[in-house]
Amino acid sequence: MNDRHEALGSKLDGDTWCDMRVPWSYDADPNDEVVSVRTCAGLYDVSALNIVRVTGPDALPVLNALVAIDVSTVAPGTARLGAEIDENGALVDDIMILCDGPEKYRVTHGSGATPERLKKLAEGKNVSVEWDRDTHVMSLQGPASLKTLNPHTPMALEELPFFNHAETTLFGKNVIIGRCGYSGERGYEVYASSADAGEIWDNILSHGKEYGVVPASWTSLDLIRVESTLLFFPFDMPEGDTTPWEVNMDWAVDLDKKADYIGKDSVLFLRGRERVKQAGIVCDHNDAVEPGTKIYKDGEEIGVVTSSSFSRYLMKSLAMVHLLPAYTGLGTRVTLGGEPGICTGTVVQTPFYDPLRLRVEE
Repeated sequence: MNDRHEALGSKLDGDTWCDMRVPWSYDADPNDEVVSVRTCAGLYDVSALNIVRVTGPDALPVLNALVAIDVSTVAPGTARLGAEIDENGALVDDIMILCDGPEKYRVTHGSGATPERLKKLAEGKNVSVEWDRDTHVMSLQGPASLKTLNPHTPMALEELPFFNHAETTLFGKNVIIGRCGYSGERGYEVYASSADAGEIWDNILSHGKEYGVVPASWTSLDLIRVESTLLFFPFDMPEGDTTPWEVNMDWAVDLDKKADYIGKDSVLFLRGRERVKQAGIVCDHNDAVEPGTKIYKDGEEIGVVTSSSFSRYLMKSLAMVHLLPAYTGLGTRVTLGGEPGICTGTVVQTPFYDPLRLRVEE
């Protein structure tokens, strides 16, 4: 895919992610790409995601020991995000479990501890753990994603529920299409072989042009995920031992799970003992406030900015933050950066964009 990104103006330089160069920017303004995603659709190359195939008779118990969700509830054709934690109950990676069939799973994860932990858990078990170095992942996000893809696959995409996936073809190529994404919009992720990825990318852009589909950079993806208040490990877990409860990830821990998993006793003990809570602040500022900026109330340090952006789409300076629990009430006024500080701000409902998350279900 590198030649496609370079033709769009990416230097493929700067920080890598999961040891892969990514297109942080194109010649286009990333703010314009955000508008395209929100009103039409944008096509992202998220192939830097790590994909692991976990298969065999012991695949389920191995994965159940890895994450805090009950993997037996992940039916074939569905996926779930789960909390992956260490022995102390702290988050150690982004992870999604996809079930492709009995004893057949794919794991997608970020830049955390998953490889070492999976390898250790698989020792002596009847399970195959193979990192997939061939699959590319293209993510088409936005309201025009359905009408762009639907005419070119035999699959009835309009009937595919959120967080479901299936094998099919797209533009005549064998793929897996899943309904998910990282944008707060309706979207689809296309898993394709490296041999087919470039042609599929070109076809999506070509056939989507009439609907306003554009290639979109990782900078615009970061802007969009802050608008939608979507977490990014480890940047939104700056304490280093952040628990799921402190970032509102209660949905990623199954309290009734019977099977043991790494950190189970610790994470259940820490429920209700949150030191900080994830929240959102609209800043009275004409720029993004830097992550790491301290937050104060009446001279007392009460939190820190974890991620931020100036959203030209919403025309607001947005900050995802960790606050002491007593200061997370909506309407709480704070100062960012000390006294007199960089600016003031207000704790608001999140997500900043589409607070009820209705767009992903449209």
